Amino acid sequence: MSVPRPTARPEGATRAQVTAQVSMRDLLASCAAAKAVSTPPPAPVPAKCTPDHREAA
Repeated sequence: MSVPRPTARPEGATRAQVTAQVSMRDLLASCAAAKAVSTPPPAPVPAKCTPDHREAA
């Protein structure tokens, strides 16, 4: 005689319900936009001095 095993979910519980109706495309786009905004631009590359440039006296 087999004994019924307990389930992971309580009686009457259903799968997790989606409360925010956001498409995966919109979610990924907002994540990409947030990353682009929060990432600082790269530091400028210092320019090399040209040999014919005279420094101020």
